[in-house]
Amino acid sequence: MAVLTGNWLLDFLSLLTAIIAVFLTWIKYSHTYWQRKGIPTPPAGFPFGHSKGLFTQSESVGDFVSKYYKYFKNRNEIHGGLYMLYMPAYIPINLDIIKGILQNDFGHFVDRGIINDEKNDPLSAHLFSLEGTKWRNLRAKLTPTFTSGKMKMMFDTLVTCGNQLEIEMDKTAGKQAVDIKDMLVRFTTDIIGNCAFGIDCNSLKNPDNEFNRYFKIFFVDTFWENLTGFMLFVAPGLAKKLKIRIVKPKLSKFFMKVVKDTVKYREENNIYRKDFMHLLLQLKNRGKLVDDNSVLGEKGDKKQEVNLTVNEIAAQSFVFFLAGYETSSTTMTFCLFELASNPDIQEKLRKEVQEVLEKHDNKLTYDAVMEMHYMEQVINETLRKYPPLPNLNRVCNKNYTVPGTNRVIEKGTTVLIPVLGIQHDPEYYPNPEKFDPERFSEVNKKKRHPCTFLPFGEGPRICIGLRFGMLQTKVGLSVLLKNYKFSINSKTQVPLKLTPTSFTLSPEGGVWLDYIKL
Repeated sequence: MAVLTGNWLLDFLSLLTAIIAVFLTWIKYSHTYWQRKGIPTPPAGFPFGHSKGLFTQSESVGDFVSKYYKYFKNRNEIHGGLYMLYMPAYIPINLDIIKGILQNDFGHFVDRGIINDEKNDPLSAHLFSLEGTKWRNLRAKLTPTFTSGKMKMMFDTLVTCGNQLEIEMDKTAGKQAVDIKDMLVRFTTDIIGNCAFGIDCNSLKNPDNEFNRYFKIFFVDTFWENLTGFMLFVAPGLAKKLKIRIVKPKLSKFFMKVVKDTVKYREENNIYRKDFMHLLLQLKNRGKLVDDNSVLGEKGDKKQEVNLTVNEIAAQSFVFFLAGYETSSTTMTFCLFELASNPDIQEKLRKEVQEVLEKHDNKLTYDAVMEMHYMEQVINETLRKYPPLPNLNRVCNKNYTVPGTNRVIEKGTTVLIPVLGIQHDPEYYPNPEKFDPERFSEVNKKKRHPCTFLPFGEGPRICIGLRFGMLQTKVGLSVLLKNYKFSINSKTQVPLKLTPTSFTLSPEGGVWLDYIKL
């Protein structure tokens, strides 16, 4: 048997010291990248670069990027570079550069740089995270599922869920405050459950239903899970090799079972429902959408299209559920906070809702919702002040010369579009903390650069579910403002404090509102 001697231990410690020294020297050298590229960068701290607040979870991603947007903007820079640990990240400040990245020169910035692994983590391989040709092909197939015609097809489901929202709100009206985010999450869960799967989740009646329980798993993270998420962003290639999953196995197992059971039942019984799942099943069985009530193609049909697999259906349903569950409920929450804080705006919007509904026999219809123009201004101002995704991620997939300069963004570089920073910039939105829906009148919108408002992104990767998200937000607000008057409860932190560990904007401690029945 070999004996471990003192010399062996000394050799091991020397080797370990040398490895650590090399690693630390490499990080220090990494922190000279932007200087070598001739792109301005603030002094970097060791070893975190500029991202110590993200690593310690004392600062949200939105606040982090917004802080450095202001840093570069105050120095009249058109762009800048940061270090997230050792990873260089490019931040464009000039709006024309941003427009080039998102639209004009999109071919250089197709991917978001979000890890996806179809084999080991199938729910991660959805439209939001897919790259290159796979993304293009799937985007082309899914785009027709979100036309205005398809939204009209699902509208009755939204109204039914709105009626249930009113029933639940009536129970405590004038009696106790409501955690409005919790109520609206249940509302959007019921909508998505019905529209995505034809399943009555009954979240409004039963807050502890399966869908709510499992999806809370995705949004509630521990310190170490958030730290893993940070590393997934900084080193996605390494994370993929290590088979680190974005979607927790427990949630993945539940969701995959729901999808497979739904697909099997509908195909065996040739079930037709006016929902998202019906459209996905057409893409699975025919490779394209057909305007009829059938799920399966005629016998003998030759499939000339590449059809969706069950795993692909599951992944698209998953991201549809996530987006509807979180972003719409959060937008309505912030909107109602602002309306409760600004009673004059609340009353003006309520008056519009009442007048439009009177023109439509007091019925909430698709056409009625489309006529609520001031409501759209109010929602847009909410999205301006509280964009659900405070930054847009892109990765440079081929070397790019920044227009008007000789600076080159190298292939593989992460790009952070500072949505929150831009939308709070007093140059574009004077007195940016003020809630003012008139910023989004047709006259005022035309005065601004199109890239001053990016809550849904822009260009070919603009949010595919934009119409649906706006629609369910309008339905929810219409029901609430028609029936109730809101004010701020003392449980609500004013001014609002945002949760630093959330990758979307989320109010810490919730938004508690008092409300009375009208």
